[in-house]
Amino acid sequence: MKLHTLHSIQKLPIPLDQAWDFLSNPANLSVITPPDMGFVIRSGADRKMYPGQIIHYWVSPFAGIKTQWVTEITHVQNQQFFVDEQRFGPYKMWHHKHFLKAVDGGVEMEDIIHYVIPFGFLGTVAHQLFIRKKLETIFEFRRLKLIELFGSFEK
Repeated sequence: MKLHTLHSIQKLPIPLDQAWDFLSNPANLSVITPPDMGFVIRSGADRKMYPGQIIHYWVSPFAGIKTQWVTEITHVQNQQFFVDEQRFGPYKMWHHKHFLKAVDGGVEMEDIIHYVIPFGFLGTVAHQLFIRKKLETIFEFRRLKLIELFGSFEK
């Protein structure tokens, strides 16, 4: 089993409370997810984020492949961080930490994702060939969408 990590940092020129309100609202996941992912929230996004919240999605990570994804919000510290963990879905393990902090001129968002690909050797090959690149593409879409919505950070 190989534990993979994806790490990203982005700064936005908005106040911490505005960033928190947007990013901690599960309904906004569909806004910052690429349209070709076929991302549809089935349930669990009707309330403000809280520990123990279960969110159920449909997602198409690759054309013609549609799967369910169920995550649990395991930790929430208001305007500081939240953690989502996969309970059922495409990964053997998925643990995603979202950190926010106020910085001069705006807010810094940091994501740290630890994940494990299923299917042993075949999963390792798939990760090298296309899964890692797909994850990076998803986060690049998110980065650009957040700039479109809130502007770019310039000091």
